[in-house]
Amino acid sequence: MQIKKAEFICSNTRVDKLPEGKLPEYAFIGRSNVGKSSLINAMVGKKGLAKTSQKPGKTQLINHFIINDDWFLVDLPGYGFAKTSKSNREAWEKFIRRYLTHRDNLQCIFVLIDSRHEPQKIDLEFCYWLGERGLPFMLVFTKADKQSNVKSDVNMSKFRKALAEWFEEIPKCFLTSAEVKSGCDAILETIGDINTRFVMPDLTAPSDEVGYEEGDEDKYGDVDPDRYRHGGEEE
Repeated sequence: MQIKKAEFICSNTRVDKLPEGKLPEYAFIGRSNVGKSSLINAMVGKKGLAKTSQKPGKTQLINHFIINDDWFLVDLPGYGFAKTSKSNREAWEKFIRRYLTHRDNLQCIFVLIDSRHEPQKIDLEFCYWLGERGLPFMLVFTKADKQSNVKSDVNMSKFRKALAEWFEEIPKCFLTSAEVKSGCDAILETIGDINTRFVMPDLTAPSDEVGYEEGDEDKYGDVDPDRYRHGGEEE
């Protein structure tokens, strides 16, 4: 897939205020400092589309981008936030779960894993949570350029083995590097293939079915659409 156009659309915490789900959508999520923003920028070939910084946990919003006017790419807050209050962490996790379980046009969740480390409990638990709810996901191992391919393969194998204790079929895996852009084409090819089978969901359902709870906006504070654009994170 050739990326000809990639634009930021909006940021928010309310599922009922997201862009209309007429296009296929793909969410990217992972632990803080996994290299998510850098990988997104490498994939679309547009440096600075997803903002990066040295402060993990900075992104606190659901961030929508439209690619080639054909599909949505979503940059989600990382789980396992490094520096934030328990109440904020619980609130963020709540709206992420609401998004993942109520976004009908969401085709796949790409879970980013740092290839330099052995399986981490928080990553495995998130995959188990997705599996229990029947949510489609694939694994994207990042930062392959930081170590040998042998080391990356070992850690990927260990992660797949851990998942095999819970899953009959292991999700598709990608080994990537934002630095040298390896693995990016493979992800885009997969997205392109899924796009060909996309069927637009019924958009007539009442908005209260998305699970938004009155007063939720107070838990996150005022949502400034420009806040994400001026400081994301190296997630």
